[in-house]
Order: sequence, then structure tokens, then C-alpha cells
Amino acid sequence: MSGQVYIGTSGWNYDSWRDDFYHGIPRKNWLRFCAEHFNSIEVNASFYRLQSKETFRRWHDATPADFRFAIKGNRFLTHNKKLADPLPAIRLERDHARGLGEKLAAVIWQLPRPFRKNMERLQLFARALESWPRARHAIEFRHDSWFDDEVAACLRTHHIAVCQSDAADWPLWDAVTTDMVYVRLHGHAVTYASAYGTRELGQWAKRIHRWLKQGRNVHVYFDNDALGAAPRNAQALAALAGCN
Repeated sequence: MSGQVYIGTSGWNYDSWRDDFYHGIPRKNWLRFCAEHFNSIEVNASFYRLQSKETFRRWHDATPADFRFAIKGNRFLTHNKKLADPLPAIRLERDHARGLGEKLAAVIWQLPRPFRKNMERLQLFARALESWPRARHAIEFRHDSWFDDEVAACLRTHHIAVCQSDAADWPLWDAVTTDMVYVRLHGHAVTYASAYGTRELGQWAKRIHRWLKQGRNVHVYFDNDALGAAPRNAQALAALAGCN
């Protein structure tokens, strides 16, 4: 049994892409253009500002029927509250994201780099995510105190994926805890800026093929957007993975 792979970028509304990737296309059509080149995209803006249901519905209507979104959980819960009292924030985000309908595939929750392992908070958060069963969830840990068997067991119990997060400024945890694998590629040499070369992309393509053969769904999003590498890298990986 083979899984499904989704490859795209983390966000699409970047001025630095205007003259290269978008080559003169009006900003209002940028999402539609991305949806012609990728089968999924990660919404990065939702981390900074809670998006309205109407905005999500507009994005839903601007993309093909088989296109999928991943959204980034708002930083109020992950960074301000550090997962404390999670249920109200999760319910609010869930209700807004209903505007994406069936096109919402996953939610990525990024923890702050200084936030060390706290099992009480993680277990509370994991249980609260059960109130949002229609979306799959992944957590991006940026401190290696989380990288252990106890955390992995908690995630397996609650069907939450580890986000394999590649960057120059924090370590990557390559644990696989569910039938979904979630990968964020921020730039291996220079976080948010450096491009991935053919050899690196080939290594990720091999991992994708292995996960797919195991029946897992795979999400990969490029966040090395600062100098415009993300869309080109996403296109190249999609070709290597055989999904374009």
C-alpha cells in the first residue's frame, strides 16, 4: 500500500519571488499560480495572525479540488502560553479553519527554541487536540530535550506526527510516530535562506519513497524563502519524488 505525498512551500506571499518565480503575475493570482505548480502549501501567516473563516474560504475556492493546505498553529498558544490551557485556543483555530473544508490536511504546531521538555504540558495539549479530529497534527520541536522515547510514545498514543525540521540553527529529530510524516526544510546551511542542492534533495526523495512504500502520507514544505529558493526547491523535489 502506498501513501500520498504533498510538496510545496511555507507561504506564498513573498515579494522576493515577484520577478523570478511569479515573473510579473499580479499578487492577487499568486496562490492560484502556486496551486498550478504544487499540490499543497503550508499557511505560514496563521502563525502570526489568526485568519478569518472568510479568508480560509477564499483560499479554498481559489485552488483545485485535489489541492491541500497545511496551516501553522497560532503562536499565542505555542509561544505565549507554551501549551498551557490549550483547549480554548485550539477550538478557536479549529472553528476558523473550517473555511478550508476538506482541503485542510494538517496543522503544524511549532514550539519556541528555548522551550524545554515539559511532559505535563505536552500531554495536556495532546489530549486537547482530540477536539480537532478532522485534521492531522504535527509538532515541531526545536530543543533537543524533547527528543526521547517518552515524548515519542505520547505522540504515538495521540496520533501526532513529529515534524522533521531541517535548519542550521536547531537540531533535527527524525522520529516517525504516525502514518503521516511532516517535514519542514528551512535551509540546511543558512536558516530561511540557503538552497538545497541536487544531492540533498535526492536524499530527501529517497526518504519520501521509503515512507510512501510504508503506506504513510508525507508532507514536505520548504521555508527557505528569503532568497527565493523555496519554490524552485519544491519543484525539484516534486520531480525527484515523481509527483509532478
